[in-house]
Amino acid sequence: MTLLEIKGLTIDIARDSGPARVVDGIDLSVTEGESLGIVGESGCGKSLTMMSLVGLLPNRIRATGGKALFGGRDLLKLSAKELRKVRGSEIGFIFQDPMTSLNPVIRVGDQIAEALVYQKGMTKAAAKAQAVELLALVGIPAPEERANAWPHELSGGMRQRVMIAMGLAGNPKMLIADEPTTALDVTIQAQIVDLVRELKDRLKMSVVWITHDLALIAGLADRIAVLYAGTVVEDAPVEAIFDRPTHPYTRALLGSLPTLAGAAMERLPSIPGTPPEPGRRPPGCPFAPRCGFVQPSCSQSVPKLQAMPGDRRHKVACPVVLEGVA
Repeated sequence: MTLLEIKGLTIDIARDSGPARVVDGIDLSVTEGESLGIVGESGCGKSLTMMSLVGLLPNRIRATGGKALFGGRDLLKLSAKELRKVRGSEIGFIFQDPMTSLNPVIRVGDQIAEALVYQKGMTKAAAKAQAVELLALVGIPAPEERANAWPHELSGGMRQRVMIAMGLAGNPKMLIADEPTTALDVTIQAQIVDLVRELKDRLKMSVVWITHDLALIAGLADRIAVLYAGTVVEDAPVEAIFDRPTHPYTRALLGSLPTLAGAAMERLPSIPGTPPEPGRRPPGCPFAPRCGFVQPSCSQSVPKLQAMPGDRRHKVACPVVLEGVA
């Protein structure tokens, strides 16, 4: 059953010279119990898309069109008061940098307990006890002691586990993880990925994992949506993305990954050019100026996601590919 369905989402930045579009007609869905990976270069609209659902967009940035249906309600039309009831209790959020997301002058247990008091109406004592249980759930040793620690007294991996505990405090139906392993070493990254996977199965919730790291998401997601310049260019099961990448941008992303079979000191391939700036998108396909398969028709209209012949689950926004030219 579909838990979240985003249709035609647009997000603009307000500027003195006029609004600049950063998310342009995104369509996404998440089913119950599914893990969706959202990947793409920095600035492609991954985080803004998800933050728009819970009313956390920065100043001067706002959703200007589309729908985001969650449990039968359009999140984009809810009031600030109604969104506060959704945040945490129905949709949990894990932010990128726990050192800047955690309050440095409040003990970590109190920060988790505060959410429980607000979301569930628990007493402070009961919330503090529940906070200790949540810290134990996410694998923090000596949770009673760690609950009384300040954020700066914890390692990066432990701080990220605290953020996960906060995201789980309201027992949400969906957890959004916004690049939660960016500042962690590879060993801790693997631990966090394993933890989120285990919690997803245990708590039977959906997970949306935002990242630019394709190698990381391979072991976590059931399905991957590839974003470029504020649009979804490919949406497919994780196996299809890695075994049969279809859109030229997806192919280029995977082609730029290092491999153990590569020759020593071999220069990694890169995608030529740069993504378009907000408000300066080229006509037609936004990836056309960087694409090795570009055709004259690519500048005429923005491609829409279409199912691949013989595989309705694999969608791509490239008529050149669908016509068999690329």
